[in-house]
Amino acid sequence: MREKIRNLAIIAHVDHGKTTLVDSLFQESGLFRKNQKVQERVMDSGDIERERGITILAKNTAIDYEGYKLNIVDTPGHADFGGEVERTLKMASGVILVVDAFEGVMPQTKVVLRRALQMQLPLILCVNKVDRPDARPDEVVDEILDLFIALDADPSYVDSPIVFTSAKNNRSGKSPEALEDGMKVLLDEIIETIPAPTGDENAPLQLLISTIDYNEYVGRIGIGKVEQGTLRVNDQVNILNYNEPEKKKKVRISHIFEFEGLNRIETKEARAGSIVAVSGVEGITIGDTLADVDQGEAAPFVKISEPTLSMVFSVNDSPFAGKDGKYVTGQRLRSRLYKETETDVSLRVEDTNSTDAIKVFGRGELHFSVLIENMRREGYEFAVSKPEVLFMEDEHGKKLEPMERVTLDTEEIYMGSIIEKLGPRKAEIQGMRPYGDGYVRLECTIPSRGLIGYRQELMTDTKGTGVLNAEFLGYERFKGEIPKRPMGSLISTDTGESSPYGLAAAQNRGVLFIGPQEPVYEGMVVGMNPKGLDIEVNVCKKKQQTNIRAAGSDDSIRLSPPKAMSLEDYLDFVDVDEKIEVTPHALRLRKTILNMSLRHKAKNSR
Repeated sequence: MREKIRNLAIIAHVDHGKTTLVDSLFQESGLFRKNQKVQERVMDSGDIERERGITILAKNTAIDYEGYKLNIVDTPGHADFGGEVERTLKMASGVILVVDAFEGVMPQTKVVLRRALQMQLPLILCVNKVDRPDARPDEVVDEILDLFIALDADPSYVDSPIVFTSAKNNRSGKSPEALEDGMKVLLDEIIETIPAPTGDENAPLQLLISTIDYNEYVGRIGIGKVEQGTLRVNDQVNILNYNEPEKKKKVRISHIFEFEGLNRIETKEARAGSIVAVSGVEGITIGDTLADVDQGEAAPFVKISEPTLSMVFSVNDSPFAGKDGKYVTGQRLRSRLYKETETDVSLRVEDTNSTDAIKVFGRGELHFSVLIENMRREGYEFAVSKPEVLFMEDEHGKKLEPMERVTLDTEEIYMGSIIEKLGPRKAEIQGMRPYGDGYVRLECTIPSRGLIGYRQELMTDTKGTGVLNAEFLGYERFKGEIPKRPMGSLISTDTGESSPYGLAAAQNRGVLFIGPQEPVYEGMVVGMNPKGLDIEVNVCKKKQQTNIRAAGSDDSIRLSPPKAMSLEDYLDFVDVDEKIEVTPHALRLRKTILNMSLRHKAKNSR
């Protein structure tokens, strides 16, 4: 046992405060001076992570506390990035389960806890945000104890230590009423509860790669825990894989790094129990084992959850193609998507019959939207189709479809309209209970395709206050047809610049996505029609100049503000005969067939 080392993962539902808790641990360990100004959520290094306030990629760090080295893995909380959590737990000897003192047990809390219980990892329960005025810490502790029983956990888990924290204010304590400044209570509990890593330093080497990073200068960097043996710089090792027995490749180790705060410190050797980063190993991927050349064996590795949705990424062929993007060819798009699969194990890429289109398989709409957003910021220009659910067949040839367990939180007054909308989407209500002051939590199961396009409706029905969380449940029998989206599209008939006069006429038909003086082209979707019909409108039309004047006819045109559409809104709204045009500075919705007469012919032939 390496007595002075602790390897732990911090797991929780999205937005329950994991990354903020790591900030407080940094502060307590003396990594930052007391008066040093440090940005919040310092571990969320990606632009999108910082903007959305979510962790997307698992991050490794280490702090020193009273002579102990604590290797910490901060994991994502969103279900779409569950693949990150599954494999990073392989590096940990114990976990801190963070739960919001108001929201309590949420879907992803159950998912990550189930993984930790299956691996029999010791657990510290951290009830965070106890300083919230609506916090209910005692009820939340009871909910978690009930969850232990529901997940058939070993009875010893009921006695897991509980620490109450306010990570934002850097306070912790053994009870919600007696919080102390700093995180000493939690750090002491980590050293007491989480065991030191075990592993024979003299056994044949076994280093399991759980995460991949990439650097422009050194290429791929493998991160993982040394299960047994000792790894030294310039050692020759074999790359093996538990799930691919035929894989075997001899490589030389050029650099080894250990974690220290936010930095990586180069070291000459790493012994059993250490979490390290290894560079200069060509062809390494997640799930590989770096093993002894003579008598090494591959370490077992968890199978990553299968994708449930697919989208087609294709070359942009709109009239505005190539005007905005830096990378616009099919070859560039293809190589970028294949590169993404090297670091994202939940993503799969498949070639199609066309060299200009690539099929991408992922875990959910957020998973896709983060990939699309990253690519457009890198200068890529492309088009994407509507997300499609992946169906399967059982042994009797019956159609199966992915199902989701949904938890929906909202104010009580909106519950009627929500249940009314969920019915046609084949949702089955499992339970409903009030909590807090006037809030209701609804639990149901629903086909994955029933959720596509629903989040936008939920925001409208609840005036932006509804919170929906979904967890993949598995495949079940096909539930029958689900009605198509209730809204139609307003489609531009001309190419040019939108005019206030044309927009004023078009806004009588529905809600517009664009304002005046914006470039449009024929076949571009400029708004939505609530009656469910696709309607052609000319938003470029200008008022005819005449020499006749009449009282009241020249009143100024009044335009309603256009509906601001985010990428997620477009993914929810897009129909099967439409595409989203993605460029570094613009998002546009368009019909796949831009020409009006050709589009009508195709519709009639269908």
